[in-house]
Amino acid sequence: MGNGITGVAKILVGTGLILVVAGIILYFLGKFTGIRSLPGDITLKKENFTFYFPLGTSILISILLSLGLLLWRKLGA
Repeated sequence: MGNGITGVAKILVGTGLILVVAGIILYFLGKFTGIRSLPGDITLKKENFTFYFPLGTSILISILLSLGLLLWRKLGA
């Protein structure tokens, strides 16, 4: 029974570390104004309404995550 709890604990610690690193990255990226809107991001502004959909940013993050997971799988195996 100890192995099951230890495995869950490792997953929780790993997830926590990933969230801390992501938070630090987002904190420092927020200081750079160039990352806020990439080509392909959609912004609709009306009188009392603003809609922002980061399509270009979403595609970039998807590509980076896919490449990262591919490298992790290739190098880890």
